[in-house]
Amino acid sequence: MLIDIIAGARPNFMKIAPIIKALEDRASEGDALRYRLVHTGQHYDAQMSGAFFEQLGIPKPEVNLEIGGGTQAEQAAGIMVSYEKLLMESPSALCLVVGDVTSTMACAIAAQKLNIPVAHVEAGIRSGDWTMPEEVNRMVTDSITNWFFTTSEWAGANLKKGGVAEDRIFFVGNTMIDTLLANMPRFSPPDFWEETRLEPGQYFVVTLHRPANVDASGAFAEMLQAIGESTRGLPVVFPVHPRTAKTLRDVIDLPENLVFVDPQPYLQFNYLVKNAKAVITDSGGITEETTVMGVPCVTLRDNTERPETVEMGTNELVGTNPAALRPALDRLFAGNWKQGGIPPLWDGKTSERIVEALEQLLCR
Repeated sequence: MLIDIIAGARPNFMKIAPIIKALEDRASEGDALRYRLVHTGQHYDAQMSGAFFEQLGIPKPEVNLEIGGGTQAEQAAGIMVSYEKLLMESPSALCLVVGDVTSTMACAIAAQKLNIPVAHVEAGIRSGDWTMPEEVNRMVTDSITNWFFTTSEWAGANLKKGGVAEDRIFFVGNTMIDTLLANMPRFSPPDFWEETRLEPGQYFVVTLHRPANVDASGAFAEMLQAIGESTRGLPVVFPVHPRTAKTLRDVIDLPENLVFVDPQPYLQFNYLVKNAKAVITDSGGITEETTVMGVPCVTLRDNTERPETVEMGTNELVGTNPAALRPALDRLFAGNWKQGGIPPLWDGKTSERIVEALEQLLCR
C-alpha cells in the first residue's frame, strides 16, 4: 500500500521527518504501508531546503517535481500539472499532505481529481484572516480532504463547525513537536555565536516575513526601530527570510543591536530559540516550539491559527502596531511573563498515532 508524502517548503520538512521514521519503524515490523517522498521544489535553495533534509535525516526524495520560483498561482499550477502526471503514470493509494503551503493545496487538488484520497496533517487550524495565503490553502485543502489529523481540540472544533463528521477527524498531536523533542539533544550553536558574543538569556531572536509586517519599507522600518528600542540594547538575532531581505535593502538607519544573519539550519536555529530571552515573530510554527521549550514569545500579528499557544503556552499576540511592543517587553523585563504549559498530546508520539490510524484506514 503506497502513500505519497508531500513536502515542498521549509515548514513541511519538520512535519514529515517523524512520519517517515514512524513508517520505517513499522515497515521493519512487517507493516504493509510503504511511502514515496515527493518534493515539489517549492523551496529550492540549500538554505531553505537542503540543510533540513540532511539535519533531520530525511531520505532523498524519490520524486522531485523541481517547480522552483514564480507567483503563487504559477507554483500551484506547476505542482498540479507535474503531480498529476506522476499519479497517472504511477498512482498511490493515498496523498498525505502537511501544513498549509502552496504544495499542500496543489497536491491535494491533483490527487482528488484522480479519485485518490487525501489525508491532511495539521488540519483544521484557522486564523480567520483571508489575506493570508496560508489561510486560503488551509480552507481549500480541508474542503477536499478525506481524513483529518489535528494538533489541538480547537482545530477539531473548526472542522466540526464546517460539517466534517467526527469519525473522519483524528486528534493526534503535533508532528513539529515530535521533531523538536527528538532533536533537542543535538541543538548546536551557529557559526556566529562566539563572534557576536551571545550569552544564554541575554539576547532576542526575531523572525518576520508576513506581508503586513515586511512588504512596506516604511512600516517595516518603524517595527525594526521599535524592536531595537524595546529590547534595551540586548543583541537581537534576525535570520532574514528571502521575502524580508527584499524590503530590508530599502531600510536605512537600522538599530545597532540588530544582528542580521542568513536563514539558519534547523539545529542551529532552535539552539538560538531555546537559549533566547524571548522570541519576537510573526510565524505560527515558532510559537509552537517556544511553547514547548518554555521560551517567551511575542507575536506581531492580530490573529493566530494556533490559539493553544496563547491560551495554554508562552505566546502572546500584540498586533502589528509597533507601539504595542514596548509594553509587552517591559512586562518581560519585569519578570511578569506567563509560564505557560504544553498542550495535550504534544508528547513526541504524534507520528506513531498517525501511522496507526493510516493502518486502520488503509489496511484493515
